[in-house]
Amino acid sequence: MRVFGIDCGSETTGYGVVETLHSSGRAGHSHDLASIAFGGISPPKKLALPARLAFVHSRLETLLAEHQPDIVAVEEVFYSVNAKSALKLGHVRGIALLAIANAGLPLAEYAPLTIKSTVTGYGLAQKEQVQFMVARLLNLPEPPQPADAADALAIAICHIRHAQTLAAQLPARPAAPK
Repeated sequence: MRVFGIDCGSETTGYGVVETLHSSGRAGHSHDLASIAFGGISPPKKLALPARLAFVHSRLETLLAEHQPDIVAVEEVFYSVNAKSALKLGHVRGIALLAIANAGLPLAEYAPLTIKSTVTGYGLAQKEQVQFMVARLLNLPEPPQPADAADALAIAICHIRHAQTLAAQLPARPAAPK
């Protein structure tokens, strides 16, 4: 499974592509994770909002086409004390959802607490703790930069872990009659 995670941001939108690698373990079949790509999309600050949004949208469409994910995972909308910041974030999230829809890809959304608890074991983990665990889970030599990329990778890891849990809970299909 290849998952494209997006961490929408008003300054930098992080992205991260994570893939499951199947390897035989002692207890049967285990899943390892590999980071395929990650980074940040930061439009020039001098651009007006519509041009900044077009920049992010265009880059996301290119990255989605390049990495051919099976699914895209994003953080659910959260409530912010600052309405102006929330509105800017909403604009970016909207163009990200448009890029996903235009690519014809399925979407998974996760609450910030779910993402943090899945990756670190603690829903209120600090940004540095998330970065550290993402680096560990993906066998990276250091935490991914920018921090938005680490968050996007965490979102992708969260989806993979949840998909694995759901798959493990499904009853085995009976063999087809001969």
